[in-house]
Formats: sequence, structure tokens, C-alpha cells
Amino acid sequence: MPQTLFPKLLFVITGGPGAGKTTLIEHLRARGEACVDEAGRAVIRAQRAAGGAALPWADRDAYWQAMFERDLAAYHAASATGGRAFFDRGLPDLLGYAALEGLSPPTSALGAIERARYADLVFAAPPWRQIYAQDAERKQDWAQAVRTYDAVTQAYVDRGYRLIELPRFSVERRVGFILDAVV
Repeated sequence: MPQTLFPKLLFVITGGPGAGKTTLIEHLRARGEACVDEAGRAVIRAQRAAGGAALPWADRDAYWQAMFERDLAAYHAASATGGRAFFDRGLPDLLGYAALEGLSPPTSALGAIERARYADLVFAAPPWRQIYAQDAERKQDWAQAVRTYDAVTQAYVDRGYRLIELPRFSVERRVGFILDAVV
């Protein structure tokens, strides 16, 4: 079993793009919960501001590496607090993305992802057509969003996590569902 730090307190919300993960994180944060934002959007914003190419529609390998570095740093920072935290995606999401895009992550990164364990219970936000929308950073179409969900959730299952699919409820009820499950 990989060495872990406080794995029972670090909870991941995963899923495809546009399934409500970020909205859930914002509502959890508003309730006073420690939350970690998704690396993908932060990398896209930083790369656009800097004129960089580490973007999912330009250099996917560099984009993957930039997300990995951010996610690993966020994992260690949250682990060091010893408190509960909710993550908008976790490191295994990167393995799903790599599989989806045909990328080959470095062996050292794969080892780091295996050692950085979250709580065994992972919340999966399923594709939800009624709330899905593209934007300047989310360029995937609906079919790609569904494929992403399948790939990232499989990455967690392959690593022994237990997924619980979030019901398609209002944000408040979804947040209540999550908080009830982690008590």
C-alpha cells in the first residue's frame, strides 16, 4: 500500500467538464470548507496570459506536466494542514486525461500519483446535459465531455478508489449529500 498522509480527509470531486464540480467547490468553500481549485483552468489562464503553449489545444504534453506540478503541490499543501479538504479534480484525473489523449506521462510522475492517495471515497459528477456549457476554457463538445468522464472515473477505479455518483440535484442538495457522506 502506498504511503499516505491523512488520506481520509482529502476528498476529490471528479467528472467530465461541465458537470458542476467547480460550482460545488465554490459552495463548499462558502460553507467554510477548505477547497482546492482545478489545475486545468488555472494553467490555461496562466498560459494565455504569458502567451505560452501549454494548452490542451496546443501542447498537450506540456499542459499535462503543468497540471501535474500544480496538482501535486496542492496535494502536499493540503496534506500538510492535517485538515479536511475538497479537491476539484485530483491527481488520478491526470491519468484519465493522459489515456484519453494518448499521452505517456513520465514514470516519476506516475509514481508520485500512486503515492499521493486521497480518501478512498471519490465523488463523481456525472455528465449532465442540462447544465453543460462550453466557454473560453472549456472547448470540449458534449461527446468529449462524456468520454472524459469515463476516462477519469476509470482512472480512480483502477487505483482502488470507491466512486459514488453525485445525484443530479440542486447545488445545495448536492453539497448536503457530499457533507453527509464524509461525516
